[in-house]
Amino acid sequence: MEPVIKKVLSNNVVIANHDSYGEVVLIGKGLGFNRKAGQSIEDNEAEKIFVLTNKKEREDYIKLLPFMDTQLQETIISAIELIKQKSELSLNEHIHVALTDHLMFAISRISNGMEFKNPFLIETKTLYPNEYRIAKDVTKLIKDLSGIELPEGEIGFIALHIHSATTNKELSDINKNSHLVTTLVDMIEEQLAITIDKESIDYNRLIRHLRYTIDRVNKGEKVEEPEKFAELLKKEYPVCYNLSWKLIKVMQQALKKPVYNAEAVYLTMHLQRIQKKIK
Repeated sequence: MEPVIKKVLSNNVVIANHDSYGEVVLIGKGLGFNRKAGQSIEDNEAEKIFVLTNKKEREDYIKLLPFMDTQLQETIISAIELIKQKSELSLNEHIHVALTDHLMFAISRISNGMEFKNPFLIETKTLYPNEYRIAKDVTKLIKDLSGIELPEGEIGFIALHIHSATTNKELSDINKNSHLVTTLVDMIEEQLAITIDKESIDYNRLIRHLRYTIDRVNKGEKVEEPEKFAELLKKEYPVCYNLSWKLIKVMQQALKKPVYNAEAVYLTMHLQRIQKKIK
């Protein structure tokens, strides 16, 4: 049985009763136009409709509606449609609240000549290249539909929202880990007295390695410890080995979880490679 409209909230958003989910918010371009309570949504329309089933998500999305005009609303709905199509993955419905909220304020800031710096841009580009490509397409779509050109930093923010929605990870956790990686890279540059080329393959490898280490620590995964190799690295590369332990202590404090000794071995190898290339 098709969803039946309970209340029309805008040209693009309606509250409806759904057979499987009960009360839902349905989002789709032109969905509420010339519609009345009691009418049903046809099957041929359902493909392009987003369904908000979570009560809190529904309430939060409804709160955003008064701050959006029809064109902005349709632009953001088109952006999320594009993300769904390009990622070919199901999206956590939270993206409708989180990305709508983010884009509303981003577009408002740009319109008022304010630009917000993205401290995680290079790392985001490196770690999530697919999400970054989709986010770039999203900013192009926004420019085509609204005439507003979002700066590169916004591509990074949108990419993180896409990553969060396709992996069901909390954006706050992604941002917290991004901040930790930035702190670790700053420590490496300071302790080794170097500036790492952020476009280099070695930087990409280091960032990925730090991120995977954080993921392993969060999951409690243990990597095999090559003991003899550890002794060799400690003797041959004492500066990098000692630095790797400093980094591990920072990780332990930030994540509030133990980091296994073997991580120091693999981190030392990455640090030594970078130091050797630069010096």
